[in-house]
Amino acid sequence: MRRCSRCKEYLPRVAFASNKSMSDGLQAYCRECSTEYYRQRQEAKGKKVRPKVPVPRGHKRCPQCEQVKPHSEWEPNKSASDGWASYCRKCRAERNRISYFKRKYGLTPAELDAMVAEQHGICCICLAGPAEHVDHCHQTGRVRGVLCFSCNAALGQFKDRPDVMRRAATYVEGNAWKPTLVAPGVYQLPS
Repeated sequence: MRRCSRCKEYLPRVAFASNKSMSDGLQAYCRECSTEYYRQRQEAKGKKVRPKVPVPRGHKRCPQCEQVKPHSEWEPNKSASDGWASYCRKCRAERNRISYFKRKYGLTPAELDAMVAEQHGICCICLAGPAEHVDHCHQTGRVRGVLCFSCNAALGQFKDRPDVMRRAATYVEGNAWKPTLVAPGVYQLPS
């Protein structure tokens, strides 16, 4: 048994955290008093302290969605103290998505949503597919719009070259790219 300096109660030694600088190797305050003291100090500094939520064995609390979920909804992380990622799979995927668009295109979720809403949720090119893929100029990095997968892939296949796209459009419209024989061994290419 040991006496807590704050609440003045005699408690078992397991109720105290370790502190190697103390003569008996234990904190002066019991764990509950230490927690309360920490909370009061942080609030005095204007900081908010997250309340401790009881979590059953085999579960973990996600700090973003604030839900207690089973370990099956978490990614393993060997470097973490508990062996699990900091955020649940769903929140982690959302955080990664936000980070990706911010890092690659400089877009916040609100800006991306505004672009999609401005296009009424459809692709700018085919006017049929859902607008899901950010299109950007590979030379300048400037975002041009949000396209469907097929149109975004097609622009990539054409390497963003307007002359190739015009020839492809001419080909599709029926003006086949066929050289005309002018003289033996001499062909005239369509303009």
